[in-house]
This record gives sequence, C-alpha cells and structure tokens, in this order.
Amino acid sequence: MIETLGDVLRNNAYKFPDETAYNYHGRIVTFGEHFERGNRLASALWKRGIRRQDRVSILSQNTIEFMESYAACELAGYIAATVNWRLAPPEIAYILGDSTPRVLIFEAQYAATIEQIRDRLGFIEVFLCFGGDVPDWAEDYNAVLETGDAAGAPTRPLPDEIMHLIYTSGTTGRPKGVMRTHRGEIAVAILMATELGLIVSDKLQLMMPVFHVGARFLQLGAHIRGASVVLHHEFKPAEIVETIERERVTMTHMAPTMVQAVLNVPGIEERDLKSLHTICYSAAPMPVPLLKRGLKLLGPVFLQLYGMTEGGGTTLHKRQHKPDGTPEEIKRLGSVGQAAPNVGLRIVDDEGRDLPTGVPGEILINTTSRMAGYWNNSAATIAALKEGWYHTGDVGYLDPQGFLYLVDRKKDMIISGGENIYSREVEEALASHPAIMDVAVIGVKDDYWGETVRAIAVLNPGHSATEAELIEHTKTQIASYKKPKSIVFVEDLPRLPSGKINKVILRQLYGAAEPKAS
Repeated sequence: MIETLGDVLRNNAYKFPDETAYNYHGRIVTFGEHFERGNRLASALWKRGIRRQDRVSILSQNTIEFMESYAACELAGYIAATVNWRLAPPEIAYILGDSTPRVLIFEAQYAATIEQIRDRLGFIEVFLCFGGDVPDWAEDYNAVLETGDAAGAPTRPLPDEIMHLIYTSGTTGRPKGVMRTHRGEIAVAILMATELGLIVSDKLQLMMPVFHVGARFLQLGAHIRGASVVLHHEFKPAEIVETIERERVTMTHMAPTMVQAVLNVPGIEERDLKSLHTICYSAAPMPVPLLKRGLKLLGPVFLQLYGMTEGGGTTLHKRQHKPDGTPEEIKRLGSVGQAAPNVGLRIVDDEGRDLPTGVPGEILINTTSRMAGYWNNSAATIAALKEGWYHTGDVGYLDPQGFLYLVDRKKDMIISGGENIYSREVEEALASHPAIMDVAVIGVKDDYWGETVRAIAVLNPGHSATEAELIEHTKTQIASYKKPKSIVFVEDLPRLPSGKINKVILRQLYGAAEPKAS
C-alpha cells in the first residue's frame, strides 16, 4: 500500500528495477539504482546523527544528486527543505535561518555563495558538495553517500509527517515555508497522473526547477505511475527540442514564455516531434496567437494547470483548447480550467460569503493535497486555512460551467479614481496586440487618481509599436478608464521560479511616477 513517497520508491524498485527512472543528459538511472542510492544517502546521514523530521536543505539546479537527496528524505522521514538558487546570499541566509537544517547539500557552483553567509549557519552540522571542487569546510557528497548501507536508515516516515518545506516566492513580503506532508504529496501525485493521463510508458521532460512545486509535482505524478523522467539541468530551447526528438519524449512542462522560445528555435518545423502528446503549461494562460501557432505545429497537445505551493488545482484540458471555436470556447482560453476531481472551489467576498457566477472574489480551495501550514508562522497559517479551506489571495470568478477566470492577486488590484481595475484584464487587452510578446501591469501612485495603470511590455522580435498605439488598442478591448496611462518597453520581464512574473521587482523598477531607465 502506498502511503508515503518512500513507498513509491520501494514500489518502483520492486516492480521496475531495470526501467529508467531518470535520463539526465544521457546518464541513465534505473528505479533500482535510484532506490539504492537514496537508501545509502539516508543511511549515511543517519550515521551522522540526522533523525526523522530533521531538515535537509538542498541548493542546486536540476541534478541527479538533487533527486537522490529527495529520495533520502522520502525514505527516512527527513524533511527536504529546498532553496531557490536564484536568490541573493542574504535571502538564502534568511531561508536557511528560518528552516534551521542540520544538513546542507549543494552544487559546487554555489560554494562561494555559501561561503559569504557561512558565519550565520552555525546550526548546519553537515555540508555535502557535489559537481566540482569541494571546499575544505565541506565533505564530498559521493564519498559520504558510499559510507551508507544499501538497506537504508532504520526509520520510515509516517503519512502525516512533513516531507517538504518549500518556500513561497515572497511576493507579499518575506518568503513563507510551506509544510507539505507525505499524504498530501501522494494526493498530488495521483492528481497529476490523473489530470495529465500519465501511463507507465510515458517519458516526461522536466526543465523547470525541481526545488519548486511545479516540476516536483509532475515528477511525482510520473513516478507514481512508474513512468520515466527526462531531466534537464536548465532550460535551453534548442536542447529541449533536440531531446524531444532524440528521446521520443511524450510529455513536457513549460511556462508560456518557454513555449514561445521553443517555437522560435530555428528549423523546428523540420523536427520530428510526433512523440509529444502533451505540453503542460502553468503560471499564466497561453496567449491565443501563441496557442494557434503551437497547435498548428504540434497538434492538440496543450493542457493548463493552476495551483500554488500551498495547493491547487484546476485544469484546462487539451480538448478545451479551441482557438477557432465558438466565442464562449475562445473566451475560455483565458480561464485556468475547471476544478479537478476531489478539489473544492469557492469564490467569496471579504466577509467569506459565497458570490454568484460571474462576480469576482477571493478564490478558496479545499483539497487533500493542500499544505499542512506555514513553518514557524502560526498567524499566517490561521489566516490562510479556515474551516479546511485555503484562502489563495487570488481574485477570480466562475462561469456557469465552473471555468475559473483569474483577474488579479488581491494585493495587485489597482484602484484608480475609485474604480477597481484588475491588472489581468489590462494585460490580456495588451497581449491581444500582435506586437506584444509579454506584458505586465502595475499601479503607480498618483496625487489625483490615487493610482494609475502602467504597463511594462516586451515586443515580439521584428515588431514595433508605440505607447500611443498600444494605449489606443486597449480602448478597443476594455473600458477607457482601465487603459494604461503609460507603457515602459523592456527586453524581458523578471520571473519567479514558478514562471510567474515578479511584480515586486517590477514595482521597484517601474513603480515610481518617473520609472527608472531599463
């Protein structure tokens, strides 16, 4: 019976010992090998005094060692506390200081980063380094792993114990550590396998960071079915296309901006990508022009998932992507789909009262896959979890068939002249212009209006558009009072690990009355 993620590893090693668990840039790791190395690492850490529910932090891009570190925690009941490698040293120090791991496993390229903050990490007893030169204050990861026993550590996790401590992106302040249990992760794995239609013969390609729930959840969905994962260290569009063709990848996972980059790979029209039957995307709806281009080249492969670190989710299925359908079907391309099985979904006002169809309010989710709470933050936990419902902080509405439309984050709503303006609808209006590749909207303080709308836009290669032209275009799509008063043109937009646009950075750069030069 599968009740923990450790059970998934044991099940696959028993049933499929010689089948591929991971294909990492040509390095093949079988389920049997992965199980053994995970056990050895768990045992080696146990011998160094690490015990069940102690935190093991991991600072690395996508690597086999990262997945082995996950496996050790899954098998022995340690808590995997991941760290976003894109963060600055003080931000990493904050997360490590909050989670207080006893072990830090890191890729050698981050040794200098750790060195800068090591005097603040006195609680870390074991530093394990891999993938390069090992500093004198750390141990060699592989050498330590080899000291472990193949039988593993003498302990196993319980279903309601914490498996993951994954920190939010900090869009509304300091990052919060989201506690996720083994029971919750099994529910997520089943949800992913069900919604994507994963089967044992699939090959799932992952290039988004596995320290974040997006790629991690899909990996769990693949492995609960015994399917293979084709893992990339990072996102390189040409490499992604070559790998799909060479390895006969059947599923992949990208943000819409990554899909755009892949479709722009020279010569993609001549590639044999017929093995690919699903592109799972998240972070934002797919712009209709991009969707049409992708459907023309690849066929009906697109599927959208909506969720967050704390829980999810909804699905816009492949058969629901109809850019040439009825007006209602075309409109639904701007939704994030319908609630998945066993996911409760409500839209409420500020008093917690349910709102009727079509009226925006806060999105509440109730599912067995949601978080257990926030680490060291009971106040935030109480605010977010009420009567079993997770309060997402997202604003949205439902249509008569239960399609969910996101209109904003509660904290991102712009109030101009007493009118509520949802940044999402302004972004969608601008995105409908052929010159726009990527766009985000923020509020700018104004003495008269309170706030005005400012857009930060990235133009498609080979296209041009003026500020005045784009503002006029938005007036044909939405009410005039919602149009941007100013537009800043940039080369690209800052993004969070999930692929979502980082509006905290955008406000810092462009939120003043006179934005900083880009």
